[in-house]
Amino acid sequence: MELEKTIVGNAAILSCSGRLNMVAAPKLRAMVDQTVADGHARIVVDLTDTSFVDSSGLGALIGGLKVTRQAGGDLRIAGAPEQVTTVLQLTNLDRVLKSHSTPADATRDW
Repeated sequence: MELEKTIVGNAAILSCSGRLNMVAAPKLRAMVDQTVADGHARIVVDLTDTSFVDSSGLGALIGGLKVTRQAGGDLRIAGAPEQVTTVLQLTNLDRVLKSHSTPADATRDW
């Protein structure tokens, strides 16, 4: 999985491409932790180019949500493809991780 960070206004956009699985999840966790440490507690994880997510990937997203909220921010997801959306719905995590169509939509009210 490839990760890219972009700062837009007062939010950080983390773009993931590839598979968000047990191999890639620690990279996402580390990037979220570093982004919050750098002073950006509002994070959008752009999943547009993510082809697959497993339980480790979901754990990284939920862990990131916890870290950002403890820092007074939030973590949102954007552009989740059908496979990712299905996994979120099956695990009821769609109630916690609200999906937005684009990163711009996710940051609209920040």
